[in-house]
Amino acid sequence: MKSSDTFVIFIIAAFSFALILILKKNSIPEKFRRPLAITALMMVVFAFFLIVYAFLQNLA
Repeated sequence: MKSSDTFVIFIIAAFSFALILILKKNSIPEKFRRPLAITALMMVVFAFFLIVYAFLQNLA
């Protein structure tokens, strides 16, 4: 498996996790909302970093 495949899988997983949290926010218990939201935010930020990194690697 190439690293670009791993990047794509992680990016899809990060955005899917964030979307599921947004759509199901009312059914998540109160004490889990903040830690899950912070985790999703960190994953999405890292996914954006991977997108920029892959783009810059293709330019070089």
